[in-house]
This record gives sequence, structure tokens and C-alpha cells, in this order.
Amino acid sequence: MKLEREFYTGDTLEVGKALLGKIIVSKVGGRCVKCRIVETECYIGPYDKAAHSYGGKRNGRCEIQFGEGGYAYIYMIYGMHCCFNIVTSTKDRPESVLIRAAEPLEGIDVIMERRKNEKIKNLLNGPGKLCQGLGIDRSFYGEDLCGEVLYLEDDGYKMSTDDIEESKRINIDYAEEAKDYLWRFTIKENEFVSVKGK
Repeated sequence: MKLEREFYTGDTLEVGKALLGKIIVSKVGGRCVKCRIVETECYIGPYDKAAHSYGGKRNGRCEIQFGEGGYAYIYMIYGMHCCFNIVTSTKDRPESVLIRAAEPLEGIDVIMERRKNEKIKNLLNGPGKLCQGLGIDRSFYGEDLCGEVLYLEDDGYKMSTDDIEESKRINIDYAEEAKDYLWRFTIKENEFVSVKGK
């Protein structure tokens, strides 16, 4: 069942946890790929120094976050890797969830072709790898995740709060006190997670 807009407009930290186990469906170029989300990170702009929209700052890159939830926020890191974020919460609340890693489920041959990597465990275990494997680039900035090309599904995968591990977010040492927020969520002991929690 495709996730509806209401799912994305809830509390960002709760959405970040609820996304674990959900299915990303990518039909880029007419080639269907599916993967299960195993790792997320939350960014809450109004008071999160790690967020691009910290303090309500608006610029061309993060403008999409000021709309309602359920749209793709795509940006580049290191000038070469795209990151897939999901806008959450409601209008004028710049918040989002970064999808850091996923488990390949369908279209693995397509993912391997795009990633040029035969080790399934490492195909989507990082935000740049995930975008490459799913065929997501900057042209998907602002993509409606309630559409037909890139969207999320709930296949009934069951998880409890005990299955979720909370830890610090990755590579944000510049963010002062925000670097210690436990806003990274992973499926406990999942082999497809990008970095083991400390």
C-alpha cells in the first residue's frame, strides 16, 4: 500500500522511526527497483545546527523543506554524491529525514548495473550509494512522493520499538550540541546499515 501524504506530515522524529521497514519504489527510466529502508537520520531545522535550514534559513537548496511533507529534498555532497531526503512535518516547518541505507529487494540486477558492485550488502549502504542504485539525481528535487515514479509503500513488515536502535548522526561534528542528538535510527543488527552505531 502506497504511503499517503498524512504519513509524512507527522512529528519528524516519529516519521524517522516509522520509515524503517518501509519500501522505496523507484521506477526511474521505466525500470522498477524496490528496497527496504534500514537507516534514517532526522533534521529539524528550527533548532538543529546540523540542518541546512537551521534557524529558519531559506536558500535555493532547502526551500522545498518549507512546504508540506511528502516531497523529495535532493542535494549533493562532496560535489559528486546525491542524498535522498524526505520532507516531513507541515508548511513553514523546515524538517526532513535523510534515507541513509536500504536493503535491496527487487530489481537487484538494475541496482548492480548502476552501482557496478556485486556485493549485495554494500549496494545501498550509504546515502550516495542509495541514490545511485535507485537512479535518483538532482532532477528529482521536489518530486512528489505520492506520485508514480518515486514513492514509498508499506508491505506489512512488522517492527517493535525494541527493533530500533537510536544513535548519533554521521559526519556532523561541526554541529556543536546537535552532533550529540540521538536522531539516527537503524534496524538493530541489520547487515545493510551503513555504519555500526557506537
